Order: sequence, then C-alpha cells, then structure tokens
Amino acid sequence: MSQLRFAARMSRLGTESAFEVLAHARRLEAAGRDVVHLEIGEPDFATPDNITEAGIRALRGGATHYTPASGIWEVREATARYVARQTGVATLPEQIVLVPGSKNLVHFLLLALVEPGDEVLVPDPGYPNYASLVSFVGATPVPVAIRESNDYRLDVEELSSLVSARTRVLILNTPANPTGGVLAEEDCEAIAELAHERDLFVLSDEIYSRLVYAGRHVSPYSMPGMADRCVLMNGLSKAWAMCGWRLGFGAMPVALAERMDTLMINTSSCAAAFTQWAAVEAFEGAESDRAVATMMAEFRERRDVVVDGLNRMPGVRCRAPAGAFYAFPNIEATGWEDRALQRALLEEAGVAVLAGSAFGANGRGHLRLSYANSVPNLERGMDRMATFLREAARGASAVSGAAERP
Repeated sequence: MSQLRFAARMSRLGTESAFEVLAHARRLEAAGRDVVHLEIGEPDFATPDNITEAGIRALRGGATHYTPASGIWEVREATARYVARQTGVATLPEQIVLVPGSKNLVHFLLLALVEPGDEVLVPDPGYPNYASLVSFVGATPVPVAIRESNDYRLDVEELSSLVSARTRVLILNTPANPTGGVLAEEDCEAIAELAHERDLFVLSDEIYSRLVYAGRHVSPYSMPGMADRCVLMNGLSKAWAMCGWRLGFGAMPVALAERMDTLMINTSSCAAAFTQWAAVEAFEGAESDRAVATMMAEFRERRDVVVDGLNRMPGVRCRAPAGAFYAFPNIEATGWEDRALQRALLEEAGVAVLAGSAFGANGRGHLRLSYANSVPNLERGMDRMATFLREAARGASAVSGAAERP
C-alpha cells in the first residue's frame, strides 16, 4: 500500500486546543466521569426564537438554493446598515461579504494581500488560528505581546517597534479571546495613526463586539480613514448564539470585497441562503436586541462568580475581563506549568479548561476558562479547582517537609 505524501504546507497548520480538550473530556464522560466544561467558546444559550423563526420562514419560502457568492443583495444591505449603526461609518452593501463562518475572512484576506515572506502582526496570546493561517500561506506571524500588566491591551509603542519593511497586515481582536481585553478609544486612535504612517492593512476581529461589560465597544474601523485600510470581521456566532448557523460577515474596501467574491466562488460558493435571511432578523429585530441584553446580564453574573472563585484559590489571581466570556487567570504562583495543570484538572478534578500557552508564548502561566455555562456548573467547577489546588499544595508541602528532615 502506497504512503500518502502530504504537501509541506499542511505541516504549517495548527489546531484549536479547545476541540482537543473537548474530545478528551468526552472520552472521560463516555467512561462514566463527570466533567464541568469550561473549555469551549460557545454560548450555551439557544438562538433567539425570532431569529430561528425567520430561518424557518426562509426555508419554507424556498431559500434552499445558491445565492450570489458575496451574499444576497438585500442581506448585504441589511448588514451594511448594521455596521453603520454599530460603528458610525457609512458603509455600502458593495463593501460587505458574507461567508460561511468568519474564519474564511482571515484566510481570504491573507490570500488576497500577503505574499510568502511577508510578515503579519498577530496578538499573543491570541486566537490560535491567526498565526496558523499566516504560516499556512507562507508568511511569518510576528507576535505582539498582550500583557496582564496593561489590562490585556496591546502597547502601541511596542507594536510600532515590531513593524518592518516586510509587514503587510496587523490582526486585532477586541474584545479578545482568550483574555477578555478590550481596546480603548485612545488605543484605536493610535493604531489608526500607525496604520496610516506605516502603510499597514488591519484585520479587526470584532466577533465579541456586543459582549462588552462597561462603556461601549470602539471599532478600529470607525477611526478616520480606516474603512479604506481595514476589514471589520464579525459574525453571528457569539452575540446571537448562532455558532451552528455558520455565518460571518466582513466590511472592507470594495476592491478587496471583489477579490473575496472571487475566492468565495472558488471555495464555498456561498453561505446558506436561509442563514442569510435569519441574519436580517438578528440585525434588525427588536427581540434580537432584547435577547442580547438578557444574555449579557447573565454573562456578567457568571463572570463575577468565576473571577471571585478564582481569586480565592491559592496561587491564582484573575482580572475581571472587560468583554467576551473568558477568564484568563494567572496561575504562576501555584507552581504548576499551565499545560500540566490543564491536564491534571481534567483527569483528576473533572474540570475542562485550556492552557494559556495554547494561545501563544505570552499565555504561559495562565489558563483560559469559558464561563458560557450555568452558574451552578460554574460554582461546581470553581469548587473542584479550589479543592484540587489546596490538596496539591498540601501534598507538595508535605513532600518538601519530609525532604528537609534529617
């Protein structure tokens, strides 16, 4: 039997550890173990009824066929109106591209703008698919440190020092996965100034833009002149609990939208028609806004449960995230390496979390916890983690004491 020979580019693709940990947790559950799931970044709420009904009406009305590659025109119009309302920037439907999942926008942008050997600035810690796809297209991901000491906001002066003659694109994420950090208006202003000065194109991933706990979300796309050198990337998965509906959208310069249309023709053909019509209800239905507000109130309560619980654990400190639904506690003082603690918490305590280093070198010494779970489950998870860490600390102390005795 001949052995398959894979293309070298396949070795440059990474993975998402959330799905690997989820698979491990499911195997433990199949063997009878009880696991509290804090690993997967998916809202546990149902899609709002009015959006589901809009999708059903679309299916019954015949929305079962191909659509134009960039999306149904009326849906692109509704999306442009939504972007304009959220950012204050007049946006045309010609600037909108609808895709089956927002990851496509990252890939398409890199294919359209980046050559092998170019550099792309990516947040570290950050969503691992950014660096993975940059490497896949033959470019070099350059990490931009996102530090706890700076409230998990990037340092624009440090960012500027990383820009070279080969830098083509800067990828931003606000609110951010895994840290929950949120860029302030002054950050966006400074980033826009840098982008203009150094001729950077910006991809601004704002999938969590409706999940901000204080103040308002500020989009880099909204800064003067940035609509000409930015893709605002968003989707329906997080704010409206529509992960399985698979619809992302981007607002961008028309010339880039035309190239993405060509890439859609050559890959996915189009996003599902019924999902596109459901998006109009998500953007414009009054019930949709009420559902987002209800979800945010629940997430705020859950955030407080998790942050308070983490800060009571020995050797753990955790800042309250400003957005999204992730806590990113520092566990350095526990003495545990983050991947070892991830494994021990799952296998010994029945709590599934992610190691911070899965999101980049600057994530070492942290864990990521998703609090997209019920308050009772979150409380169980916090209790299990606290008990495990206390017992581990006592065991380490006993071993150390015995070693010191003559």
